[in-house]
Amino acid sequence: MIENVLQVLVIAGLIIAALLVFWFRDLLAATLAAGIFSFLISLEFYILQAPDVAISQAAIGAGLTTAIFILAIRATSRHEGGET
Repeated sequence: MIENVLQVLVIAGLIIAALLVFWFRDLLAATLAAGIFSFLISLEFYILQAPDVAISQAAIGAGLTTAIFILAIRATSRHEGGET
């Protein structure tokens, strides 16, 4: 029973995180929402009794990919559309 409730909460968090990725206009906020999405996916894999996949997803998906995106965003300049 507890596992079912936890799984529903994680899936609801996944849906919210996915919607936030598309809703945020700031790249850094969208990247952090994608990192949260990846972490929740790794939690879902752990709930589904796949700890090896969960560890890989947490390390690469949530950790490394998010860090690389943040470094890439910091290396670029901010440009708002509509300016001439």
